[in-house]
Amino acid sequence: MKQFRFRALVTLDPSASCPDRRHDGPIRHLVHAQRLDNPARGKYLPATILTDDGEPLQAGRRQVATIAVADDDALSYLAPGQPFTLWGRASGRGVISRRVFTDQGPS
Repeated sequence: MKQFRFRALVTLDPSASCPDRRHDGPIRHLVHAQRLDNPARGKYLPATILTDDGEPLQAGRRQVATIAVADDDALSYLAPGQPFTLWGRASGRGVISRRVFTDQGPS
């Protein structure tokens, strides 16, 4: 299964219970987005979210983050400008700003 990375602006709901700050590392969520070529079809994609400063996402605050999605269909659902919702330890929403490429090629 391929892994894809995206940069996004993410906001957890103000009432979200934030992840425990004692747990370092990425936060696991499900990203729900509509299919780009058929908005009537949505899909939940497993995702890992990591902020630039390594801090957990904070409720009610907009943060720039890297979202890693391990799903072969990710490019059918996520692209620049695509809105999404988050499900997991906390709920929220966001929008993709760009896909991340590395020196080894697309990730």
